[in-house]
Amino acid sequence: MDIAYYARMMSSFIVVLGVLIFVHELGHFLVAKWMHVTVLRFSLGFGPKLWGFTRGDTEYRISWIPLGGYVKMLGEDSEEDVTPEQMERSFSSQRVGKRMAIVMAGPLSNFVLAIVIFTLLFAFSGIREITTDIASVTQGSPAEKAGLKAGDKVIAIDGKPISTWYELSETVEARGEHPLLIRIQRGTETLDVAITPYMGEKESELKEKIKTPLIGVVASSNYFIKKINPLEAGYYSLLQTWHLTKFSITVVIKLIQRALPFNVLGGPILIAQMAGQQAEKGLLELINFIALISVNLAVLNLLPIPILDGGHIMFFLVEAVLGRPLGVKKIEMAQKVGMLLLLVLMAFVFYNDIMRLLPGQKPQLSP
Repeated sequence: MDIAYYARMMSSFIVVLGVLIFVHELGHFLVAKWMHVTVLRFSLGFGPKLWGFTRGDTEYRISWIPLGGYVKMLGEDSEEDVTPEQMERSFSSQRVGKRMAIVMAGPLSNFVLAIVIFTLLFAFSGIREITTDIASVTQGSPAEKAGLKAGDKVIAIDGKPISTWYELSETVEARGEHPLLIRIQRGTETLDVAITPYMGEKESELKEKIKTPLIGVVASSNYFIKKINPLEAGYYSLLQTWHLTKFSITVVIKLIQRALPFNVLGGPILIAQMAGQQAEKGLLELINFIALISVNLAVLNLLPIPILDGGHIMFFLVEAVLGRPLGVKKIEMAQKVGMLLLLVLMAFVFYNDIMRLLPGQKPQLSP
């Protein structure tokens, strides 16, 4: 790999990370301003200041370490001195609902970013749909016994027109092991065949074996672009964002249950590699990648781990139930535990990333 490749990879990584961090922190910032809370600093990055300026009460800066960002509000630190005149606009003096809204705004902004990107992509570029062309037929399957062949195209099931592979799979799964009348197109010829699905196994998105009705056909790589109007694009963008959210939550649950190995996790190095790969495919692929990572970032930040947004929300919920905030020492202890968990997680993902870079090596961190 040459210098140009690494330069392209790093520039793509900086763009992806910069957009995601900016949108996330902008969510905190705008809601804080809307709630009349004084924002002391809006920073992209951590550590010493690289560049910045001050306008009004707020310092806007870019810092040296580009792996995150933060919005610092007046009174956010329990040890910070706040004068009586400033108290009304301090974070700590706000009602618990307002504080929760400010914290929630960051992850929600990442969800909104994904929805907006998907909507625009779908509206202008359409949706890629896999056709119903059959690439191969499984030996000994009901499809083979019924005479289906590679190259056949499914055009209807039980009289209902079928145009995408998703529709084909959904229809077969919905009917279970009941007989189906499948109409296929073979060249210029149209044929009707009766097929009874069987309960077989297929791989899920998480590479797990799941039981499902099958007829024994494999999709081709052929696809078509389905053009849709802006309203449909908005609907499909919500579906896509919801699907990615559920997938991310499922991965977290499977990791906790030890049903997935930790070597599936990736960190900044993997994201940089993937960003570079998407950039090579084109601008639209890179923008789509930003939306995908934005959903993952939102879900990650909502995990109930102290120091993350989800941890703060958890504290606020406890405060709402108890009618009083938790003690400072309890919160500090929980945040130390949260920081330790994040450091351990970072060690795992960096190890995985480095192992992926070594030729012939795979990370072996399965619990």
